[in-house]
Amino acid sequence: MSAASVEFELTDLIDFAVNQGNGVKGLSNLGIKTIPQKYILPPEDRLNQNQIAQDESIAVIDVSNWDDPKIAASICEAAAKRGCFQIINHGIPLEVLENVKEARHKFFELPDEERRKYLKENSPTPTVQLKTSFSPLAEKVLEWKDYLTHLYIPDDESSKLWPSVSKDQVLEYIKWAKPIIRKLLELLLKGLNVKKIDETIESQLMGSLYVNLVYYPVCPNPELASGAGRHSDISAITILLQDDVGGLFVQGTKADQWIHVTPVKGALVINIGDVLQIVSNDRYKSVEHQVTVNGRRNRVSVPIFVDPAADTVVGPFPEALESGEKPIYNHFVYSDYFNYFFSKGLGRKQTIELAKK
Repeated sequence: MSAASVEFELTDLIDFAVNQGNGVKGLSNLGIKTIPQKYILPPEDRLNQNQIAQDESIAVIDVSNWDDPKIAASICEAAAKRGCFQIINHGIPLEVLENVKEARHKFFELPDEERRKYLKENSPTPTVQLKTSFSPLAEKVLEWKDYLTHLYIPDDESSKLWPSVSKDQVLEYIKWAKPIIRKLLELLLKGLNVKKIDETIESQLMGSLYVNLVYYPVCPNPELASGAGRHSDISAITILLQDDVGGLFVQGTKADQWIHVTPVKGALVINIGDVLQIVSNDRYKSVEHQVTVNGRRNRVSVPIFVDPAADTVVGPFPEALESGEKPIYNHFVYSDYFNYFFSKGLGRKQTIELAKK
């Protein structure tokens, strides 16, 4: 099948990729030689080699002894300076990590009709949905990725309706990740003089967990496309498991420089999100990042977005203002922030700017 005929058949790209659930996997399977125009970044948004920082790197922190004050200091420093770091020796067995990455392969290798059962209008539960790009009806440029998203609610029966080929692996990963999430937040909050995570703070920072199995298929024109445009996460923190392909870049010291987050086997990448920047009154920084795609290999990542509960009111913690600082941000209901973020295409850190006083 020629590229020209493929283009003719895909005049209604949104219907093919989004409504029919084919996503970019469907485009890749067609053997296209050139990506559709809707996926092509404008030149000013493409990451080029001159923008990749050669003299900067992301901290890799050994957390084998969580009680070591030096570890807490390193985590808080990385959260304040860069907004991103990796942790190793965190206690999650390598087998659990490999199994959840393999779950992505198993799901996306299902026949089309099986995968389509998890489109929004077909899914047996709202807690699991198959999606493509970021917000395809709002974006000017689509992202070269598909993903299966899971909303984890403790003791909720709906997880039994998740895809059988990936459900157990995702739930096992969540089980191991939850104590690490809590420990990270405890250390970061101690850096703000918050003594303990009570029920209120738990709701404010970790009331919801979203786990995505993200698939970035081989792209015929990787230099023209993006797996994720530059943005910051709206979570409190994001725990990211990536494979060995690479492609995650975070903002460098200079505005036009980007640091590659080099994959480390068994490591977890920790991104500070907008919520933690807000509650810390800018003590910690949410990290702007982007994802490139690959022309030779498929890429897999598994992020856990640690979000507030939807009805939680978010704003600077009193402890972050104890030295007389003025609050930088208004208080707001998190669901309003969440809905605004997904109502548009990714746009750097513009959502957090709207929360400022």
